[in-house]
Amino acid sequence: QVQLVESGGGLVQAGGSLRLSCTASGSIASPNIMGWYRQAPEKQRELVADMVSDGDSAYANSVKGRFFIYRDNAKSSVFLQMNSLKPDDTAVYYCNAGPGRSTGPYWGQGTQVTVSA
Repeated sequence: QVQLVESGGGLVQAGGSLRLSCTASGSIASPNIMGWYRQAPEKQRELVADMVSDGDSAYANSVKGRFFIYRDNAKSSVFLQMNSLKPDDTAVYYCNAGPGRSTGPYWGQGTQVTVSA
């Protein structure tokens, strides 16, 4: 069994910053890929950013230059630093992890990020 525990969501004004954190525990000792997805109301879940354990990363075009993903592999943790937040960034953000190099099978419970205009 794998657990992904997220923290760091909240309410922030446009232009502000938030940092999301996620730590994996259980049978997946050190996930190869960890990342963040988000889902806004009435929209599909989409990739925000992910990072493989070797440091290779990918970002959605809409967040490039504003969001930064980084990992602490020793602690099976992934972080998302979100700067210059916009109302369009409002969504539930989900941590994802897995053994491969694409979307993993494990998901966190989600954390709400709300950006006010």
